[in-house]
Amino acid sequence: MSKTFITCAITGAGDGPKRSPLVPVTPEEIADSALAAAIAGAAIVHLHVRDPDTGEGSRDNDLYRQVVERIRDRNRDVIINLTAGMGGDAVFGGDDPLPLQNGTDLIGPTERLSHVKKLRPDICTLDCGSYNVGDGNLVYVSTSDYIRVGAKRIRQLGVRPELEVFDLGHLRYSLKLLRDGVFDAPTMIQFCLGVPYGAPADTAAMKMMADMVRDHDVIWSAFGVGRDQLRMVAQAVLLGGHVRVGLEDNLYLKRGVPARNEQLVTKAAEIIDTLGGAVMSPEETRDLLRMERS
Repeated sequence: MSKTFITCAITGAGDGPKRSPLVPVTPEEIADSALAAAIAGAAIVHLHVRDPDTGEGSRDNDLYRQVVERIRDRNRDVIINLTAGMGGDAVFGGDDPLPLQNGTDLIGPTERLSHVKKLRPDICTLDCGSYNVGDGNLVYVSTSDYIRVGAKRIRQLGVRPELEVFDLGHLRYSLKLLRDGVFDAPTMIQFCLGVPYGAPADTAAMKMMADMVRDHDVIWSAFGVGRDQLRMVAQAVLLGGHVRVGLEDNLYLKRGVPARNEQLVTKAAEIIDTLGGAVMSPEETRDLLRMERS
């Protein structure tokens, strides 16, 4: 029987709270939602934080500390995965691209890891390429050198990187770094599908990525955004990968029915079971990833 671990992405940094009252905002809400997701079967919880007053995504180290401490006070088993993707937004002007416009939150690769340095989670993300975000002038910036610097720093901190790839070029560069010995084995890679404008959330894109990593010491997971989230759960299981669900990427159980994180985890577990698999526990996931207990 094949086994699959579930990651739950709890809140993200987008406009989810404006679209659903079930998206957690405060440290207490985020921690409680993560704990509920773990009870439902998530081995890994992927965490952003938000400004409690505005609901906007935040890089505040103290907010991260509050969330992590609240989780660890009640659950020492679940694997904590902190985003290190905040601080990459650059909003350009039109015909005159500089100076950068309102909405820019752009810092270097070392500063993006300041909360990781303080809290030493089990895992943190490393975005492995730049890409256009939506239809305007917002670009997420993660240059080749930023990726190398981030990878080196994460290794120094003793944290496992999860490489987030949004397109084939991102994956191609990640595998180059893997061959160069930048990442320890096994390397975690997350296929991020359906984010405008990266690779689409469809079978062809996921299979191509899965085929690219097949001959490497890689453990991969995948997610789709919006209505494609649960479809991509099934597809990842069929292709031999692991899965991610959660309110960062999708707000609904089905059309018109807002979801809670634990409900999405339960749905993912049901899909895994229906396809003849089993959900991995945090302990089994640590063994698979060759991670020590935190």
